[in-house]
Amino acid sequence: MLPVDALHTLYWEESGNPDGVPVVLLHGGPGSGTAPRHRQFFDPAYYRIILFDQRGAGRSTPLGETDANTTQLLVADMERLREMLGIVRWVVFGGSWGSTLALAYAQAHPQFCSALVLRGIFLCTLAEIDWFMHGMGWFFPQAHADFCAGIEPAQRGDLLGAYCRQLFGADMARRLHAARAWNRYESSCLHLRPRPEEAQDAEADLHALAVSRLEAHYFRHAGFLEPQQLLHGVHRLTHIPALMVQGRYDVICPPATAYRLHQAWPQARLQIVDDAGHSAFEPGIEAALVQAMDQFRDHGDFRPAPTA
Repeated sequence: MLPVDALHTLYWEESGNPDGVPVVLLHGGPGSGTAPRHRQFFDPAYYRIILFDQRGAGRSTPLGETDANTTQLLVADMERLREMLGIVRWVVFGGSWGSTLALAYAQAHPQFCSALVLRGIFLCTLAEIDWFMHGMGWFFPQAHADFCAGIEPAQRGDLLGAYCRQLFGADMARRLHAARAWNRYESSCLHLRPRPEEAQDAEADLHALAVSRLEAHYFRHAGFLEPQQLLHGVHRLTHIPALMVQGRYDVICPPATAYRLHQAWPQARLQIVDDAGHSAFEPGIEAALVQAMDQFRDHGDFRPAPTA
């Protein structure tokens, strides 16, 4: 556990080769936290694997806390962890919100990044946030109808505002109801082939509250980023080996965002997985990420696989 201020203490862990190439995994959400299976992307004989739970997430305390919780503070936390561990440079590996944080960190501290591996690109723009709150219903209409069901019809034009009033209101029963609905909605849209068991797992109250409150907190502040900040800052990354892995049918973070980022940053390789949705554990995405880390181990870059 690493205290980072008077309020927040971060959970962190290491595994793999203590003398290996350092890699840090940035989880999504924000608020979802890390799990043991996140280690499985990395060859433990080669990599020094570092996982940590961001402020308010996972095993960090206090769970679900939004005070003193901004992108700039998360970037500073990564620097504190890197310095504490005596790491000069590390591979930064992040998906979904983790890709947002990875880009923000790398643009602030490019000299400490040996490579970037990004999955399910999310730049936290207002258009992407509006898509999450409203647009996903074009593909998951029942899930979106259920998401709207607990909101008064007159308030459904601003679902984020309505959810914030419930998630941060004084009525704990309403908080829990909103948190469960938010998490059920997101979980229902994660995969190309639905996995109902994940939607139910996401309803655990403490986890649901943490994820929904932190996502709503970051959404209503546009990720604490300037408009188009992460697109405009990619010139700082052109010398860093980088790969973007994107599911063709990712409804949560549609491929258009990855394409826009690639257009601004052609030095990064973009790999589209044709039979995948959003989750890192879609079979095609999982395989692409493992292959990418093995390629970096063997070649120091992210060259495409040779064609037959």
